Amino acid sequence: MQRWADEVMTVARRGFEAPPTVVGHSMVTLAAALRHGAELAGAVVVDTPVSEATPEAAAARAKAAFGPRRVHADRAELLSRFRVVPDQETERYVFDHVAEHSIRAVAGGWAWKFDPAIFSYDPLRPDALTTPSCPVAVLRPENGLVDPDMGAMFSRRLGHEARVIDVPAAAYHVMLDQPIALVMGLRALLATQ
Repeated sequence: MQRWADEVMTVARRGFEAPPTVVGHSMVTLAAALRHGAELAGAVVVDTPVSEATPEAAAARAKAAFGPRRVHADRAELLSRFRVVPDQETERYVFDHVAEHSIRAVAGGWAWKFDPAIFSYDPLRPDALTTPSCPVAVLRPENGLVDPDMGAMFSRRLGHEARVIDVPAAAYHVMLDQPIALVMGLRALLATQ
């Protein structure tokens, strides 16, 4: 987790003249804010639960998803297997776009781009949260994984500066089911920094 946070900052240092705001649907965003907050204008964490394991990691460990890397001869068949974890309704055009960009050509056919070893990390736990050196906001989809109690915990542990903003009618993969609401929420947050 710390190495990924450092990698985010390597990109930020090379790609921006002014300190950037890091936005992510990942614990890495929160780790970057905790580890490198003095170099950031802020961080926006999108429905990232801080608990024992993310739904993706739990599904991988239970072998319910993200199995061993295999090569598929038929591109369309592989695309038809694309799913999100946890499962949810999504805007079809966004879902199809993500699916199309989640596979790659390999010797003998097609394979998923992701590395299943990504789920072997130790997640951030509530006791690891401290007040970062930059403002942090949490976008909390109404039907997501960060429930109101976890949102309150974020505010307590990250300091009263941490804002928790609800996104109505959205689920965990808010960028798939409510992309316009997500962009509007992000624009509003970034305009106030």
